[in-house]
Amino acid sequence: MNAPHTGTEDSPAIEDQDAGSPACVMSFNANDASGASGIGADIATIAAMGAHALPVVTGLLIRDSAEVFESHEIDADAIIDQARSVLEDITVASWKVGFLGSAEGVSAVAEILSDYTDTPLVSYLPNLSWLEEDAQMAYLDAFRELILPASHVLVANHKTLTDFLLPEWDAERTPSARELAVAAAEHGCPYVLVTGVQLPDQFIDNVLASPQGAVAGERFERFEASFVGAGDTLSAALAAILSSGTSLDVAVSEALSFLDQSLDAGFRPGMGGVIPDRFFWALPPGEQPAEGEEDEGGVGNDTTPPHARNVH
Repeated sequence: MNAPHTGTEDSPAIEDQDAGSPACVMSFNANDASGASGIGADIATIAAMGAHALPVVTGLLIRDSAEVFESHEIDADAIIDQARSVLEDITVASWKVGFLGSAEGVSAVAEILSDYTDTPLVSYLPNLSWLEEDAQMAYLDAFRELILPASHVLVANHKTLTDFLLPEWDAERTPSARELAVAAAEHGCPYVLVTGVQLPDQFIDNVLASPQGAVAGERFERFEASFVGAGDTLSAALAAILSSGTSLDVAVSEALSFLDQSLDAGFRPGMGGVIPDRFFWALPPGEQPAEGEEDEGGVGNDTTPPHARNVH
């Protein structure tokens, strides 16, 4: 069965690869043993989009499907060695940055990225409220100084972006996607993809914006189910689509569509949140429940959520 379409344009970065071979996307992210987020989510998403993942582990998350308990750092030299050994052999068509473990991990990844400034970088900033305050501040300062200027697009939830880019915001209204993009541009990042913008009537908006205004986006219906790993899924999908040379506005629309369908097919493997099904498209038609019917593990058994679309 064919994977979802990721675009037809040829990327200059993959001209020297074998004809017909998938584009390669290097992902820097922490390992999450639950498979909900982190490097496992990136691998699954990139593969689902028809590209080849080059996973570089930047830390270890101790978590379940409900919450993060703690994390363990990986030595910065080990992060660099993982990436350099692959980069000496394989051409990368795009990058995905997730959680880099520590301020030292941020510096290590930035050192690698500085040698490949023409390759598009999608950076995802998760909610790091579970980190101790000093570690969180050091991480965010390093990310702002070193990763943001190298990013083609920064992806994050509306509240996370507001706290990160406009920490002194004190207006009664929340900042617009364009205002967040203006703040990101001051640090060298030309685009932000803002998710979870609250709208009336149970909808949320997801907006790609530049300092000039909104460029692309999609509105999702908001339900009560809570998803884990949606942000990693969206950003990894976007990086995979960009690896084919697709323009950013088209790539964002395709990535949001992929996320929407992944959330619709999401499943709850434990007692926590719902995980996006990145291979929703691979289910044989005969195995899909008929419209209006539930399968044996349906909503009543807490394994298949209602049609919920929350982006976290």
